[in-house]
Amino acid sequence: MRRWRWLIAAIVFPALACAASLEGFFSETLGDLRDDLAQARAEGKDGLLLFFEQADCPFCRRMKETVFSRPEVQAWVHRHFLVIPIDIEGDVPITDLEGHETTMKAFAFRRFRVRATPVMVFIDRQGRVVARYTGPTRDAREFLLLGRYVVEGKYRQMPFARYKRLMQRRPAPAARPAVPAAAS
Repeated sequence: MRRWRWLIAAIVFPALACAASLEGFFSETLGDLRDDLAQARAEGKDGLLLFFEQADCPFCRRMKETVFSRPEVQAWVHRHFLVIPIDIEGDVPITDLEGHETTMKAFAFRRFRVRATPVMVFIDRQGRVVARYTGPTRDAREFLLLGRYVVEGKYRQMPFARYKRLMQRRPAPAARPAVPAAAS
Protein backbone atom coordinates (compact mmCIF):
# COMPACT_ATOMS: atom_id res chain seq x y z
CA MET A 1 0.00 0.00 0.00
CA ARG A 2 2.83 2.40 0.81
CA ARG A 3 4.37 1.83 -2.60
CA TRP A 4 1.12 2.90 -4.24
CA ARG A 5 1.05 6.08 -2.18
CA TRP A 6 4.58 6.93 -3.22
CA LEU A 7 3.81 6.17 -6.84
CA ILE A 8 0.69 8.31 -6.80
CA ALA A 9 2.56 11.13 -5.05
CA ALA A 10 5.39 10.91 -7.59
CA ILE A 11 2.90 11.34 -10.41
CA VAL A 12 0.44 13.83 -8.93
CA PHE A 13 2.68 16.34 -7.15
CA PRO A 14 4.87 17.29 -10.13
CA ALA A 15 1.74 17.75 -12.23
CA LEU A 16 0.21 20.00 -9.57
CA ALA A 17 3.44 21.97 -9.23
CA CYS A 18 3.57 22.49 -12.99
CA ALA A 19 -0.07 23.60 -13.08
CA ALA A 20 0.55 26.07 -10.28
CA SER A 21 3.70 27.43 -11.93
CA LEU A 22 1.84 27.89 -15.23
CA GLU A 23 -1.00 29.82 -13.64
CA GLY A 24 -1.14 33.14 -15.45
CA PHE A 25 1.31 32.10 -18.18
CA PHE A 26 -1.39 31.84 -20.83
CA SER A 27 -3.34 35.04 -21.41
CA GLU A 28 -7.02 35.28 -20.63
CA THR A 29 -8.90 35.52 -23.91
CA LEU A 30 -12.51 35.81 -24.97
CA GLY A 31 -11.69 34.09 -28.23
CA ASP A 32 -11.24 37.10 -30.50
CA LEU A 33 -7.66 37.30 -31.73
CA ARG A 34 -8.25 40.86 -33.00
CA ASP A 35 -9.05 41.95 -29.44
CA ASP A 36 -6.05 40.02 -28.12
CA LEU A 37 -3.76 41.77 -30.60
CA ALA A 38 -5.25 45.17 -29.71
CA GLN A 39 -4.62 44.39 -26.04
CA ALA A 40 -1.00 43.42 -26.81
CA ARG A 41 -0.48 46.73 -28.63
CA ALA A 42 -2.12 48.70 -25.80
CA GLU A 43 0.22 47.01 -23.30
CA GLY A 44 3.27 47.82 -25.44
CA LYS A 45 3.99 44.19 -26.27
CA ASP A 46 5.56 42.93 -29.50
CA GLY A 47 2.53 40.84 -30.45
CA LEU A 48 0.98 37.43 -29.88
CA LEU A 49 2.45 34.00 -29.35
CA LEU A 50 -0.01 31.30 -30.42
CA PHE A 51 0.76 27.97 -28.76
CA PHE A 52 -0.92 25.16 -30.71
CA GLU A 53 -1.35 22.09 -28.51
CA GLN A 54 -3.50 19.04 -27.88
CA ALA A 55 -4.51 17.18 -24.74
CA ASP A 56 -2.38 14.04 -24.98
CA CYS A 57 0.72 15.62 -26.49
CA PRO A 58 3.84 14.61 -24.53
CA PHE A 59 5.93 17.31 -26.20
CA CYS A 60 3.39 20.01 -25.28
CA ARG A 61 3.50 18.77 -21.70
CA ARG A 62 7.30 18.86 -21.79
CA MET A 63 7.25 22.47 -23.01
CA LYS A 64 4.92 23.42 -20.19
CA GLU A 65 6.82 21.53 -17.48
CA THR A 66 10.40 22.33 -18.46
CA VAL A 67 10.24 25.62 -20.36
CA PHE A 68 7.06 27.63 -19.74
CA SER A 69 7.17 26.93 -15.99
CA ARG A 70 10.56 28.65 -15.60
CA PRO A 71 10.33 32.10 -13.97
CA GLU A 72 12.83 33.70 -16.38
CA VAL A 73 10.84 32.43 -19.37
CA GLN A 74 7.56 33.66 -17.90
CA ALA A 75 9.00 37.10 -17.13
CA TRP A 76 10.51 37.47 -20.60
CA VAL A 77 7.44 36.22 -22.45
CA HIS A 78 5.04 38.43 -20.48
CA ARG A 79 7.21 41.45 -21.25
CA HIS A 80 6.94 40.81 -25.01
CA PHE A 81 3.84 38.76 -25.88
CA LEU A 82 0.34 37.71 -24.98
CA VAL A 83 0.35 33.90 -25.10
CA ILE A 84 -2.80 32.34 -26.53
CA PRO A 85 -3.26 28.55 -26.29
CA ILE A 86 -4.97 26.96 -29.30
CA ASP A 87 -6.31 23.41 -28.89
CA ILE A 88 -6.01 21.80 -32.33
CA GLU A 89 -8.79 19.37 -31.41
CA GLY A 90 -10.99 22.01 -29.81
CA ASP A 91 -14.44 23.02 -30.93
CA VAL A 92 -14.23 26.26 -28.96
CA PRO A 93 -15.34 29.17 -31.16
CA ILE A 94 -12.78 31.88 -31.92
CA THR A 95 -12.55 34.87 -34.22
CA ASP A 96 -9.36 34.99 -36.27
CA LEU A 97 -7.31 38.09 -37.08
CA GLU A 98 -9.36 38.72 -40.24
CA GLY A 99 -12.63 38.66 -38.30
CA HIS A 100 -13.80 35.21 -39.45
CA GLU A 101 -15.59 33.12 -36.87
CA THR A 102 -14.35 29.55 -36.69
CA THR A 103 -13.31 26.90 -34.20
CA MET A 104 -9.85 26.36 -32.75
CA LYS A 105 -9.61 23.07 -34.64
CA ALA A 106 -10.52 24.62 -38.00
CA PHE A 107 -8.31 27.66 -37.37
CA ALA A 108 -5.32 25.45 -36.57
CA PHE A 109 -5.75 23.25 -39.61
CA ARG A 110 -7.03 25.65 -42.27
CA ARG A 111 -4.99 28.72 -41.42
CA PHE A 112 -1.75 27.14 -40.18
CA ARG A 113 -1.91 23.51 -41.35
CA VAL A 114 -1.11 22.30 -37.85
CA ARG A 115 -1.33 18.53 -37.67
CA ALA A 116 1.26 17.77 -35.00
CA THR A 117 2.02 19.70 -31.84
CA PRO A 118 3.42 21.77 -30.32
CA VAL A 119 3.62 24.60 -32.82
CA MET A 120 4.48 28.15 -31.81
CA VAL A 121 3.46 31.00 -34.11
CA PHE A 122 4.63 34.55 -33.44
CA ILE A 123 2.42 37.36 -34.72
CA ASP A 124 3.69 40.95 -34.82
CA ARG A 125 1.80 44.08 -33.76
CA GLN A 126 0.34 44.46 -37.26
CA GLY A 127 -1.11 40.94 -37.24
CA ARG A 128 1.51 39.40 -39.54
CA VAL A 129 2.95 35.95 -38.91
CA VAL A 130 6.69 36.53 -38.48
CA ALA A 131 7.92 33.16 -37.22
CA ARG A 132 6.75 29.61 -36.77
CA TYR A 133 8.45 26.86 -34.80
CA THR A 134 7.25 23.26 -34.93
CA GLY A 135 8.07 20.90 -32.08
CA PRO A 136 9.41 21.53 -28.60
CA THR A 137 12.48 23.63 -28.04
CA ARG A 138 15.37 21.75 -26.50
CA ASP A 139 15.26 23.82 -23.31
CA ALA A 140 14.46 27.25 -21.88
CA ARG A 141 17.63 28.73 -23.38
CA GLU A 142 16.63 27.71 -26.91
CA PHE A 143 13.09 29.03 -26.39
CA LEU A 144 14.44 32.40 -25.21
CA LEU A 145 16.78 32.45 -28.21
CA LEU A 146 13.75 31.88 -30.46
CA GLY A 147 11.99 34.75 -28.73
CA ARG A 148 14.98 37.07 -29.18
CA TYR A 149 15.12 36.07 -32.84
CA VAL A 150 11.56 37.35 -33.21
CA VAL A 151 11.77 40.44 -31.00
CA GLU A 152 15.04 41.64 -32.54
CA GLY A 153 13.63 41.18 -36.06
CA LYS A 154 16.30 38.67 -37.10
CA TYR A 155 13.58 36.67 -38.91
CA ARG A 156 13.87 39.31 -41.65
CA GLN A 157 17.53 38.41 -42.23
CA MET A 158 17.88 34.65 -41.75
CA PRO A 159 16.17 31.42 -40.74
CA PHE A 160 16.15 30.55 -37.05
CA ALA A 161 18.51 27.58 -37.51
CA ARG A 162 21.21 29.92 -38.86
CA TYR A 163 20.60 32.50 -36.14
CA LYS A 164 20.90 29.78 -33.52
CA ARG A 165 24.21 28.55 -34.97
CA LEU A 166 25.60 32.08 -35.04
CA MET A 167 24.55 32.74 -31.45
CA GLN A 168 26.07 29.46 -30.23
CA ARG A 169 29.43 30.33 -31.79
CA ARG A 170 29.66 33.60 -29.88
CA PRO A 171 32.11 33.54 -27.02
CA ALA A 172 30.57 33.76 -23.59
CA PRO A 173 30.51 37.33 -22.26
CA ALA A 174 33.29 38.16 -19.84
CA ALA A 175 32.23 37.98 -16.22
CA ARG A 176 31.89 41.35 -14.55
CA PRO A 177 33.17 41.87 -11.04
CA ALA A 178 30.35 41.97 -8.51
CA VAL A 179 31.80 45.02 -6.77
CA PRO A 180 33.80 47.69 -8.61
CA ALA A 181 37.45 47.76 -7.58
CA ALA A 182 38.37 50.66 -5.31
CA ALA A 183 40.48 53.37 -6.92
CA SER A 184 43.99 53.63 -5.48
